[in-house]
Amino acid sequence: MVEATVARSSLARALQTVSSKPEVLVALDPATTLATIPSDFIGLGYEISSVSRPGFLSSQDSVYVQLVQTLGRQGVIRVGGNTSDYASYSARGEPLSSPEEKAGSVVNDSVLRDLGTFLEATGWKLIWGLNLGNGTQENAIQEAKAVTAAAKGNLLCFEIGNEPDLFARHAGFRKPGYAYDDYLREYRACRDALEKAIPGIAFAGPDAAIATDWVTRFAADEGKDIKLLTHHYYREGQNPTSTIDKLLVVDPKLESTLAKLRAASDSSSVPYRICETNSFSGGGRPGVSDTLGAALWVLDFMFTLASAGCAGVNMETGVNQHGFISSYSPIGDDEQGHFWAAPEYYGMLAFAQAGAGRIIASTVNAGGRNIKAYATRPARERIVVTLINKQPSSDAVVVIKPVADTGTFPAFQKSSLVRLSGPSLESKSGVTLGGAGVSADGLWKAARIEEVSGVRGTLQVHLPAASAAIVTLHS
Repeated sequence: MVEATVARSSLARALQTVSSKPEVLVALDPATTLATIPSDFIGLGYEISSVSRPGFLSSQDSVYVQLVQTLGRQGVIRVGGNTSDYASYSARGEPLSSPEEKAGSVVNDSVLRDLGTFLEATGWKLIWGLNLGNGTQENAIQEAKAVTAAAKGNLLCFEIGNEPDLFARHAGFRKPGYAYDDYLREYRACRDALEKAIPGIAFAGPDAAIATDWVTRFAADEGKDIKLLTHHYYREGQNPTSTIDKLLVVDPKLESTLAKLRAASDSSSVPYRICETNSFSGGGRPGVSDTLGAALWVLDFMFTLASAGCAGVNMETGVNQHGFISSYSPIGDDEQGHFWAAPEYYGMLAFAQAGAGRIIASTVNAGGRNIKAYATRPARERIVVTLINKQPSSDAVVVIKPVADTGTFPAFQKSSLVRLSGPSLESKSGVTLGGAGVSADGLWKAARIEEVSGVRGTLQVHLPAASAAIVTLHS
């Protein structure tokens, strides 16, 4: 591992750039807290067809374990997806990984034991989805017992059904007209049977795909008895118009969705989690979901969720419901036992460095450019400002200062930054954080940490196009 070096960035050099590069003003208000980021906010999501592959997600794969731990010592694995509503459990049966609408995946005790060892090795918790689409109550009980035994203390909760708001659209799961009340009746019947068989079992739901009102109603109906409210999100289904430009602009539906979820969470005192998500559904768009652009998107996306009071996010990775490795996978997989950090992983890794503690208020005046900023306070002696320039070819100078009328900007003694960068937004390789890539054994350490100079309580940061910077203010 390359030892970190410190590169001094003189204020004079930064000032010379102002005349040729437009300024972006970021004002911080440390006295105002927008949200607090849970320690297990970061998560990964898997189709059950992925986990049913023998040897996958096992403590025996040291590289995969390390890749997960590099993202954080606490986190959440979610196993479900479309294939979970075609899947079944057989204690000693032959495990089978199958796309949706095919034979149906089979999980057995062997793959579940492997998963248990993986959870133990990483320290991450588990959300497991049970088949409500075409399974039986008896098999769900057997499966839940086996998962509980394998995961032990690392089991967080179960979901009953995947995207039930789309059941009427899937291959004969339910007849047209299937609605929330129908789901709630089925959920409660399955829940009651599971609670009788497994005392102390915990649940999350309703795991809606698009019907946010289902989450609102579920919070009111089941809020006293569940651990998490769960919802999915994708920018859209991947298609020829699923471009990097589209991915990097604000999705008009996301803000209102998050506002409704936060309201449901606040009213029921139950945290909400985006438990299945990534760029474009259906495995992502090649040349878009597997680029530096996707890394910048996921960094911005995770901060958007955290700022809206979301308790966590599970980024889909690995084999998807169609049976191939998704383009959006943060962890690359050649299906021959080799794993690596794909471009999106670096965006998640950047969030892992910056997304801790309280999110404090900040305002950004970017002059209409696609530049974002978020600020956190992980400790009293530190403020971390994440700057994201999603412009493809326009650099900027970012001026960070306190909110003028608060006078609460602390007196920090020094500041430093690491950069998330790559050759271009379209780059599928050469993406680095802090001047370093993730090693072949899954480890990462910044190789380049820049000092940032300031004058009279303000800082200036050169922010190249198609890049991000994590600026840490130290006392």
